[in-house]
Amino acid sequence: MAVQEARQYGEHATACAGCAHCGRTGHRRAVAAFLARRDELAAGHGVPAAVAHSPVAARQWVSDELAQSARAVTAHGREAGPARLDLIRRGTLRTVWGAVLALLLAQALTAVEAGWTGARTAGLCTALALAALLSAAAHTHRARGGLLAPLTGEDNRLSTTRTVAASWLLLLSFSLLLLAVRLLPLRSPAETGTGTGAAVTAPAATAFDLARAAGLLTALALVAAVTVTARLVVTAGIAAGRLQKVRADRPRAADLLCDDSGRACLADVQYLLVSGAVLVLAAAGLAHDPDRLPGVPWPLVLLLGVSAAWHLATKCAEGVRPTIHSVVRSREAGDLDAPIRTGDDIEIRGRGFVPPGAGAPVPLTRLVVRIGPVHAHVPLVPVPGGFANPTDTALTVPLPADVEPGRVEVSVVTAAGVETNRVTIDVVD
Repeated sequence: MAVQEARQYGEHATACAGCAHCGRTGHRRAVAAFLARRDELAAGHGVPAAVAHSPVAARQWVSDELAQSARAVTAHGREAGPARLDLIRRGTLRTVWGAVLALLLAQALTAVEAGWTGARTAGLCTALALAALLSAAAHTHRARGGLLAPLTGEDNRLSTTRTVAASWLLLLSFSLLLLAVRLLPLRSPAETGTGTGAAVTAPAATAFDLARAAGLLTALALVAAVTVTARLVVTAGIAAGRLQKVRADRPRAADLLCDDSGRACLADVQYLLVSGAVLVLAAAGLAHDPDRLPGVPWPLVLLLGVSAAWHLATKCAEGVRPTIHSVVRSREAGDLDAPIRTGDDIEIRGRGFVPPGAGAPVPLTRLVVRIGPVHAHVPLVPVPGGFANPTDTALTVPLPADVEPGRVEVSVVTAAGVETNRVTIDVVD
């Protein structure tokens, strides 16, 4: 049994739930056992002789077996979740402090000929202070993956808009801290009464020149507005039933470039690349002149605005409300044409039955067809490499015996909890 194999493979991972390596190993083995079981059943092997004589009973047994095995895989993934999040937290912290070390090495190498300057010291102090703040924030959100917590949406996926906005906010924070460190020595004479206020005001006015920093502030306001607008668009789409969101098992780096189904999204890719390129140019400007806020040329701000508009337009256009187009009697080869009777299979044709991210076995088991007062779960029909039923455009379900003859309304409730329109069919004796 696939469930028994998954439990056997996961015994060590369960006993060592705090170990990320053991948790991932147990989950991978459970997934491998499920895939092997699915392909075995798809080939027609492993079905008990007690139900093999009845196609309907055999199909239901196979569906229940796969559903139970899929739930075992999900349980292993849930057990490995805390250890995986802790691994992500430590990985992000290593990245942060690795960036500080890289900055130190770069400054040391470039200072061989030019010499060590106050700007290099200020940059290193700023990086250390910012890394310490980020480490404290990661510790506060350690149960949700550390620094990835504010970048993760409600569907447990990394958000492209949040990541871009956080990157620009990080650059602005670094710039302000750097200027604060650079201006500290200039304030000392004024505070001790040995200098004049003009000696402090002139460098501060130069450092915070709004005419130069207008492009940076506009870019930051733009990406912040895109983040808020995208959130409102997604919320409105979910409320209208047009956009279906299925929670992911964990955030992945690929979420930044892909849609919920895991396919590469051109709008996300271009927004991430364009905003990242402009951000790098702004950071290079700060490195070239660390005594002033970095400037972003207006053509680049315009380019960023076009990229953001493309991204938002795609957000507004994505999603489709699940809809039933027709309900017909499923006819096997050799069957005569006939009306729908109790016990027959009905094929529901439409779109949006399997929303993006719901192609895994566990979300598929939550797909329900409401036939009059009866709620019928859609059976899983395995094929090598996937499932033949249900699909996004069609699903087949047997008509339950409890459905009374007459006119009956049929609707589909997806894994995201969205119900389709209702179609009336005639059931005869």
